[in-house]
Parts: sequence; C-alpha cells; structure tokens
Amino acid sequence: MGRKVPLLGILDVKNTPCAREAVLHGAGGGRCRPMIHFLTTRFMLTTLGSWFYCRINNAKLRVQQRMIQEGIKNKVMYEGSVLDPTKRPAAETPPGAS
Repeated sequence: MGRKVPLLGILDVKNTPCAREAVLHGAGGGRCRPMIHFLTTRFMLTTLGSWFYCRINNAKLRVQQRMIQEGIKNKVMYEGSVLDPTKRPAAETPPGAS
C-alpha cells in the first residue's frame, strides 16, 4: 500500500480544508521562476497567501452558518408564542368604534 507523504507539513492534503487549493495556487503562481527561487520564495508566498485567504473565507462562512442556524432555532422555539418577534400585537379599538 502507498504511504502518505506530507507536503509542506500538511499530512493529508486531500482532506485538509484549503490545502489542495493553496498548493495548486502556489504551484501556478510560481511556475515562471527558476526552480530554486520557485521553491524558496514564490511558491511558499503564494501558497501561504492562498491558504490564509481560503481559511478566512471558511471562517466567515462558518460564522454565517451559525447565525442562520441560531435564527432558525429561535424561530422554531418562539413561533406562535408571546415572545414571537414577528407577531405584532393588534391595536386595540374601543368597543363600538369602527
């Protein structure tokens, strides 16, 4: 069986979020430089930049998902109750008035 070889300290590139994309961006961004320069500077900078950009976007997405889930949970919990924020109390009209 094949042994997993770590790439840039990332043990499982296929299952680590953003790792594959970061490595591909690094390789694509540095392809025009000589090999030594490519491996030491351009590849690493492009890879790290792509990694951080992807991780920040994933974190933002997780925050949005948590907010949506909390909103759905609150809607289900309070729907139809006196605490329902969408339920507006009807304006009381005096008896006999139209």
